[in-house]
Amino acid sequence: MAATPDTVSSPVIRSLIPARIDRLPWSRFHTELVAALGVAWILDGLEITIAANVGPDLTLKSTLHLSAGGAADIATWYLIGEIIGALFFGRLSDKLGRKNLFVITLGVYLIGSGLTAATPNGGKWFIFLYATRVLAGSGIGGEYAAINSAIDEMIPARYRGRVDLAVNGTYWAGALIGTAVTLWVLNHVAPDLGWRVAYLVGPVLALVIIYVRRKLPESPRWLIMHGREKEAEASIALIEHDVEKTKGAIPPVDESKALEIRPTEEIGYLALLRVLFRHYPSRSLLGGVLMITQSFLYNAIFFTSGLVLEFYFHVKATDTGYYFFAFAAGNLAGPLTIGRLFDTVGRKIMISSTYLVSGIMLIITAVLFKDGVLTATTQTLAWAVIFFFASAGASAGYLTVSEIFPLEVRAKAIAVFFAIAQAFGTLGSHWYGHLIGNGTDRNTLYAGYLVGGGAMMLGGIVAVFFGVNAEGKSLEDVAKPLSVIAKPAETIFRPGIPPEGLSPSPGN
Repeated sequence: MAATPDTVSSPVIRSLIPARIDRLPWSRFHTELVAALGVAWILDGLEITIAANVGPDLTLKSTLHLSAGGAADIATWYLIGEIIGALFFGRLSDKLGRKNLFVITLGVYLIGSGLTAATPNGGKWFIFLYATRVLAGSGIGGEYAAINSAIDEMIPARYRGRVDLAVNGTYWAGALIGTAVTLWVLNHVAPDLGWRVAYLVGPVLALVIIYVRRKLPESPRWLIMHGREKEAEASIALIEHDVEKTKGAIPPVDESKALEIRPTEEIGYLALLRVLFRHYPSRSLLGGVLMITQSFLYNAIFFTSGLVLEFYFHVKATDTGYYFFAFAAGNLAGPLTIGRLFDTVGRKIMISSTYLVSGIMLIITAVLFKDGVLTATTQTLAWAVIFFFASAGASAGYLTVSEIFPLEVRAKAIAVFFAIAQAFGTLGSHWYGHLIGNGTDRNTLYAGYLVGGGAMMLGGIVAVFFGVNAEGKSLEDVAKPLSVIAKPAETIFRPGIPPEGLSPSPGN
């Protein structure tokens, strides 16, 4: 692995940049940052909702004439794309920077989703449909890795938990938009055209956001950890100037908070896995279980909920969108209303409780579903309450994997856990789609709901034993960067010596 020129010319750097970021008050800059980057989750929620809502229409002879399982598999291929995109663009984000990936990943999504709307009817064109879903998903998967990293690195520590949860929660704002769009087009546009119009909404929004993102600065933390000291100072100075324009003078930073950094070389996925599972086994277990369980539950239920309403409760395909409003509203309300508790009450207690409560409630609801007690309305209300808690917990799962590993491998670490989680999410949506069948046997889907509830409870139990109290702490205190050679007391590495399996930087 070759070192960068900056690494050679500046083997050791002393920097206050992390402390300078964490001491900033909330300002217009932070609001604009969250708005410009958080759209990734809005787009994902939009795509997922459109896929769920138009799924029943795609089973009609006048459209693509898919089976129920084939319609559910649209989500499966989208998730496969997200896995590919997260791994590919995650590595590029750690190598090339956060900002460089902002426009690329959004552009890939735009092209993929636009092509989905152009899928011809009949024959083997469903293969083309699935391929475009893979492309669109890869763009969004890349967004998760690059943008989760950037937001965590540029948001002050005391706000990081609630902001991450709120941003991840905006997925459900996208779901609400998707619901409104599909309700209108499916009820006012012919089925063979309506689903195409619905899939074009995301690309139009992406075009606007690409322009906005070009004005954002690169993460100063990423720059300084890669030895690009002058660019890092220019970036943090730009941020501080913007903050001072709206908040006034910023207090100085104590020099004792400075870090001495020897930039690391690029770390590949094999070396990353050694770092994660050899040096951070309990954190890796925590991140993996939280991400897997929430992804399985969400993809299994959300991607197939329209089919459940249609086949078990006999809701017309054109009316399923009305029920999504309550479902999405419950999911959006969770992170927005209780998100601040993850910064005040604490990560461990909030993550474990939200996972356990949602899992227990899902099991209770599953029994009521099997016994035929629920109607379409009460089933949807039950989902809304369950996912009020599950949504906050799931968002905290993303927060966890983005803050408990070193900065130099943050995007790749997010990508790895996201990919693992989505693989299980793909299994969930595919399995539940086939459990539904033609809607004549409730026992098969009941068993699936029990598995989903048990999975969330498992996530909560793991959080109890292995959760990390990261609230209010600097990222560098939660997980010491591999490049830090001073103040090594809280790190597993000796000063100047990288973890086993990594090549030493020049000057070691």
